[in-house]
Amino acid sequence: MNLSILIPLLNEDESLKELYTWILSIMKSNNYTYEVIFIDDGSKDNSWSIIEELSSENPNVKGIRFMKNYGKSQALHAGFAKAQGDVIITMDADLQDSPEEIPGLYEMITSQNFDLVSGWKKKRYDSVVAKNLPSKLFNWAARKTSGVQLNDFNCGLKAYKNVVVKNVEVSGEMHRYIPVLAKNAGFNKIGEKVVQHQARKYGETKFGMERFINGFLDLITIWFLSKFGKRPMHLFGAIGSVMFIIGFFAAGFIGCSKLYHMYNGMRYSLVTNNPWFYIALTTMVLGTQLFLAGFLGEIILRTKNNEERYKVSKEIN
Repeated sequence: MNLSILIPLLNEDESLKELYTWILSIMKSNNYTYEVIFIDDGSKDNSWSIIEELSSENPNVKGIRFMKNYGKSQALHAGFAKAQGDVIITMDADLQDSPEEIPGLYEMITSQNFDLVSGWKKKRYDSVVAKNLPSKLFNWAARKTSGVQLNDFNCGLKAYKNVVVKNVEVSGEMHRYIPVLAKNAGFNKIGEKVVQHQARKYGETKFGMERFINGFLDLITIWFLSKFGKRPMHLFGAIGSVMFIIGFFAAGFIGCSKLYHMYNGMRYSLVTNNPWFYIALTTMVLGTQLFLAGFLGEIILRTKNNEERYKVSKEIN
């Protein structure tokens, strides 16, 4: 099978039939063998009914329905697990991603041998203040932190080799950083393609300013996981050990100073009257706690079980 097209969605019943018809025309004109997988992330409208209708008309249309809204990352994770195509295309269901871009993305994967190709919506139709400026700042920070030189991490239109999606673990709100996760997994040939961005035709955006705040927090998380996710003791243990040693020597200096004064018959104050005593004590306590945090992290890493991150209520095909 040439293509698996994954479409996570939430309350997009107005756009689904139009999107499906558009995708179908592209598949037929290019003679692709394909599957279209809709992942309904707990929609409250008629989205699932439309998916069932499309599936009854075309066996290449498949569906996954979550019991409630779990988030885009979980939807993509479920879609990645089900996808069978040689090339996986992800796109949003709101018609802002153009299916006309699919052949170009497919060609970059198959002919130019990219592991992953990310879309770049160079010209956008979003609000400049509400989305464009925060997005530019976010993408700049993501490039500097991750080392992946993409201009648009947030673009939902991406293409992957099958082997990539089967070897990246998408959880939490990490769907923005799949290229970073792919790089960390050893897939280094990551490309970018300028794609057309369309103005939203139906409904309202599901994303607000909070997604950029969450995005920055997730960026910090993924930076930490890429650096120390497999060896937390290297960070917490190292910092904890340094802090404990500093505190220990500071306490030793205070104790030796008191003994010196006692031996020479000099007046001295109680150790507890010296502020450095409390600084040294606090430093040793914090150092011990950080060391133990690293130790516990190593134990958890070696004993953790895979958790069920979402519940599927129905599947089609």
